[in-house]
Amino acid sequence: MVGSIRKSEDQIRITAQLIDATTGHHLWSERYDRKLQDIFALQDEITMKIMAALQVKLTDGEQAQLYAKGTDNIEAFLKCLQGREYLYRFSREGIDLARPLLKEAIALDPNYAPPYRWLGGSHMLDVILGDSKNPKKSIMTAIKLAHKAISLDESFVPAHCLLARLYAFIGEYDKAVSQAERAVAINPNSADAYDYLGVVLVQADRAVEAVPLIKKGIRLNPIPPKNYLYHLAMAYGTTEQYEEAISVSNSLLQRDPNDFLAHLSLTLNYANSGKEQEARAEAAEVRRINPKFRAEQLRTMSARKNRAYVERQIETLQKLGLK
Repeated sequence: MVGSIRKSEDQIRITAQLIDATTGHHLWSERYDRKLQDIFALQDEITMKIMAALQVKLTDGEQAQLYAKGTDNIEAFLKCLQGREYLYRFSREGIDLARPLLKEAIALDPNYAPPYRWLGGSHMLDVILGDSKNPKKSIMTAIKLAHKAISLDESFVPAHCLLARLYAFIGEYDKAVSQAERAVAINPNSADAYDYLGVVLVQADRAVEAVPLIKKGIRLNPIPPKNYLYHLAMAYGTTEQYEEAISVSNSLLQRDPNDFLAHLSLTLNYANSGKEQEARAEAAEVRRINPKFRAEQLRTMSARKNRAYVERQIETLQKLGLK
């Protein structure tokens, strides 16, 4: 990262460039012209803009710009980003690290929408991981937080995505699909919107429609967060494309060999494709990572409309020793 600062009377010009150290090629550059009235406020503004721009270039695509909108408090912005990254671990540890940061971000700026969305997501993740002591309460808490984020910024696509998933958890599948379609309408270039539309279609028993949508989300965000891959494996498994589901789940294990949800997905997809030996090996990994896990937890972890499908998956896991 290189840059320069030039001053003329009460004007200041800041330039910043990101350069690939191995090739010398410019990856990104920007220029900011501002009045020199409050140097500290200016520093925070430029820092936030540069960080958001770097996220666009290096990680999340243009949807990363959403997180710099809605606050001028750099601490709230940074705590929200850090909390979000912890949640993307999809683990108990990640939730426990994320939740205090998101609450701090809200305390710093109560009118900033993103931390409410991600705090709501942490409660949904409690349910997905089977950690919630009261899944219904967790989902209702998440719904309240998603609505709060939308009330602060109706255009904030990730909040609509979260609400779509939560509607599926309470059996409101038409509302879930409609909410996810609303997210796509707000931003047709949002990778999150296509991914979440895909997963709620799986949950609404429309998995055939889901695969191309989730894959479009991955094209829009070529370094996708893990939930895109969980959702794609889920869609493949539901449509009996077991080899594809296994391949996607194995790619998750390349990121994290102790990924509980990836091992659970592999257990089911190996079993459903008739590979019992591999399924038992994966079931052993599920037990190692989460010794308290029981097959019947799928009833609350899954938001599927097709409850007979869920019961068959539970039976499969029980036969593999996950009773």
